[in-house]
Amino acid sequence: MTRVLLHGPGVFGPSLPGIIAELARAGTQVDVLLDVGENASAGAAHLSSPHLQAPAPHAPHLDDLAARGLCRLVTDADPLRYDEVRRLTVNQPVHQPGEEAPHGPAGEAKRPGRVTLVGGGPGDPGLLTVAGLGAIERADVIVCDRLAPLDALAHARADATIIHVGKIPRGAFTPQEEINRLLVEHALSGRDVVRFKGGDNFVFGRGGEEVIACRDAGLSVDVVPGVTSAIAVPALSGIPVTHRTSSQGFTVVSGHVAPGDPRSDLDWAALARTRTTVVVLMGVAHLRAIASALVDGGLPASTPAATIADGAMPSERRVVATLATLPDAVTDAGLGAPAITVIGDVVAALDGTRLHASSDDTGAV
Repeated sequence: MTRVLLHGPGVFGPSLPGIIAELARAGTQVDVLLDVGENASAGAAHLSSPHLQAPAPHAPHLDDLAARGLCRLVTDADPLRYDEVRRLTVNQPVHQPGEEAPHGPAGEAKRPGRVTLVGGGPGDPGLLTVAGLGAIERADVIVCDRLAPLDALAHARADATIIHVGKIPRGAFTPQEEINRLLVEHALSGRDVVRFKGGDNFVFGRGGEEVIACRDAGLSVDVVPGVTSAIAVPALSGIPVTHRTSSQGFTVVSGHVAPGDPRSDLDWAALARTRTTVVVLMGVAHLRAIASALVDGGLPASTPAATIADGAMPSERRVVATLATLPDAVTDAGLGAPAITVIGDVVAALDGTRLHASSDDTGAV
């Protein structure tokens, strides 16, 4: 396996997630060297922008990438033990609200820019649409989530501003109101802004809220739909969400709120009776309660089920079990968010045959 060491102040820069994702997808082991002296200078650079968080002791996105198995964070490394050593510099400009737009003749009246919502698909940059890639290539500003296909940022213009606003489950996040403000302020300054998310912006995303905020500000909004992970991730793992002899439909629900929580408006008993495939997004933290609610609603405990974590990424892992045993299997395998759970006979329809190359399989349970 090729080993690459990344170091320098750019390891805290907005380009780093894309660099790591691209290397990891090629099967490269990526180590990121955290140096005390460089931490200080990187922290100062981050503090100069209200849009980037200062490292404490290193940038939150590094912790997230390491937790997902895309890189390792090291504090000591021998460069001679690596196939390649890259010193990264901070070279992505970060424009402040109120600055002049980066294009247009001097003295020309600023025109409002526009906002484009781009769904990036489930994580593999090959599943980003042609229209989505074109929007990224043209953008002045890219406001990016953590689950977007970060490799695609390599196609952004060298002078484009990249702002990471990802929400880490039960961790660092950027409030939606701040994301709306960034989209509006940069577009009103005359810039063409891309809101870049994983999956599709309107499938359990805040795309609708962002459209309303931009239209309320008098801005034009375009939408480039994305391949939703609810269908693509199971398909890549060998699970069709419908199959002629197994299921005539599928239901996609959010598991972000547990059954029985006052905030939940899902009728889990009704879902158990639909006889459709049930696809649960954002439900790994409440998987035990979800499985219990479905069994209580009448779905057989022996129903095939699977959870796929980090789908379409080099770090993808999955477990296949029954509805009753899946929560323990997921816990034993150490699977965490982002993950998708599929419940129904379709899980066994193709005998779990993988339809793409991915990282190690935790095996059938």
